[in-house]
Amino acid sequence: MPPGLQRWFIAETIAIGSELLVGGRSDSNSLFIADRLGGNGIEVRFKSIVGDHRADIMTAIHTASRRAGVIVMTGGLGPTIDDCTREAVAEVTGRRLARRKAAFEGMVARLAQWGRTPNKGQLRQALIPSGAVVLPNPVGSAPGFALLWKRAIVIALPGVPREMEAMMEGTVIPFLTEQLGHVLTPRSHPIQRSVFHTWGLSEADVDTKLHGLITAGTPVDLGLLASPMGVLVSLTTKPHHAVGRTGLESLEQAVRSRLGEWIFAEGQDTMEAVVGRLLSKHTLTIALAESCTGGLIGHRLTQVPGSSAYVDRGAICYSDRAKTDMLGVPAELIARHGAVSREVAAAMARGIRERSGVSVGLSVTGIAGPGGATEAKPVGLVYVGLDDGVGEPLSKEFRFHGDRLTIKQRSSQAALDLLRRWLIERGNR
Repeated sequence: MPPGLQRWFIAETIAIGSELLVGGRSDSNSLFIADRLGGNGIEVRFKSIVGDHRADIMTAIHTASRRAGVIVMTGGLGPTIDDCTREAVAEVTGRRLARRKAAFEGMVARLAQWGRTPNKGQLRQALIPSGAVVLPNPVGSAPGFALLWKRAIVIALPGVPREMEAMMEGTVIPFLTEQLGHVLTPRSHPIQRSVFHTWGLSEADVDTKLHGLITAGTPVDLGLLASPMGVLVSLTTKPHHAVGRTGLESLEQAVRSRLGEWIFAEGQDTMEAVVGRLLSKHTLTIALAESCTGGLIGHRLTQVPGSSAYVDRGAICYSDRAKTDMLGVPAELIARHGAVSREVAAAMARGIRERSGVSVGLSVTGIAGPGGATEAKPVGLVYVGLDDGVGEPLSKEFRFHGDRLTIKQRSSQAALDLLRRWLIERGNR
């Protein structure tokens, strides 16, 4: 490939917003952008995060223009004083900001749908650098724009994920296809990515099981990403290499074979969606008794559309008294074994099932920390209980590490995975 064409296959994302630097909010936009660009043969090789400072944004744009042919910026297009992306782009590229008719009319029309008229701050959103193409926003008031500068296409989009995603799908990809069609076709190959979600194995264990999967010369990268929700495994084809669907399917099947029961979902699927489908398939209903997770399991299950068909109720039984009053857990059982124990988890699951009359009761009790631990019961000790009214309830012990939120997340994942495995085993009987 001629060196001059290589840059059009390389992209950089720039996420703008001081809140992204101080822990207030995480940047998820870049992952979506990388996926959509990859599908068109453009690889995101760099990612930058910069605060709401014009000079810093200008530096980020200038740096990106030296190493990428496509630059996609998100954030800083709102109506407030800290939104300065337009000004930064205009200054670094030597363009003049001016109100554009298409941007203004689109913004006014969108606000009118909500029964509003633009205020002084919102009028700034219609200011677009000269020579830029206005990118309409189908779900929000702030338009985006795209311009060519120093052999790079600079694209500015809102930071609100819903708006950014709609614009990537509806305007950015068609715009890039039109601008770079002669470069992308037929020289480029869509970057394909397969994702597997696992739970119950450490990152090191997953790596060991997949050792030797990718041999030298295979145009596919293997990626592992650990989080409180498990280890994500990805297979990503390398840009500029044609990988047949058969070849990728062979690797996918090898991953499934090596990881087996530890894989709970693929692609964009989630644990709660998988569990929901299994409950629906077997026409079962569930009730939850949560202590240390504080309602997180119920929240996750009810995030799935249609979950009212199988989720009956949930009880947050945080105190010992609540476990006794709401679930009928004997006070002497708690006194004998402690609230964080196999016995109490089992009694909680049975209690919520009996009181609600559902098919299965699921419970969780543990020590999320940082306080409340003893030498015998450390922070991260969690018990999950499950009862279907047949025989004795199930209960399982887990030992997690991390801060309070991480332990709660892992506890909810462990509870849902225990339910998933039970549902699969039940279906195989």
